[in-house]
Amino acid sequence: MNERTTALVTGANKGIGYEIAAGLGALGWSVGVGARDDRRREAAVEKLRAAGVDAFGVPLDVTDDASATAAARLIEGIAGRLDVLVNNAAVAGGTPQEPTLVDPAVVRAVVETNVIGVIRVTNAMMPLLRRSASPRIVNMSSSVGSLTRQSGPDAERTAGPVAVAYSPSKTFLNAVTLQYARELSGTGVLINAACPGYVATDLNGFRGVRTPAQGAAIAVALATLPDDGPTGQFFDDAGVLPW
Repeated sequence: MNERTTALVTGANKGIGYEIAAGLGALGWSVGVGARDDRRREAAVEKLRAAGVDAFGVPLDVTDDASATAAARLIEGIAGRLDVLVNNAAVAGGTPQEPTLVDPAVVRAVVETNVIGVIRVTNAMMPLLRRSASPRIVNMSSSVGSLTRQSGPDAERTAGPVAVAYSPSKTFLNAVTLQYARELSGTGVLINAACPGYVATDLNGFRGVRTPAQGAAIAVALATLPDDGPTGQFFDDAGVLPW
């Protein structure tokens, strides 16, 4: 069994997820690279290992029950437990996303990955997380999921464009994070939502102004919280964000 602190990052073959894996690996942790694309996953593992990270591939489609179950079995065989889960995998859903124009199937697909996928993977990993002395869960959200910002007078600047699939999926994820925090209160499991900022990734056509490494920093910070750290909160680099 692997005696190192062990983490799983979903959607870790590229972008923010890859940089989260790299950041946790730089701490000397063993990092599972969760991704559904075999070629990209193994390429990411090889790149991380070349940089000195104890990385291993975890085939994982967050929309598939059997895949999540198999991923948990794989991690159990390698490490016997899981110390940190970073739910990073997400999809944007494409356009149009104006409420009057969107195809309801797009909304359903985005929620399936960005919300239900998080629940699916978290629940599959929970028995392994409970074996950890200091279990942490980080859900990668977005400032566009903040209802406070979406309803404010400056929403176009602070909450992005109208997007009835993606933005509400992050609001939903924030609400789910709170429900987990309530259930897990007092168990030692700390769970928080993280906003990486407007990062240049393929999710936004690389229009973002931050690097993936900059976006990954908040996830690394929340993954390494002390035992008396916060839970059930929403953070970016500057501190607590409004729900």
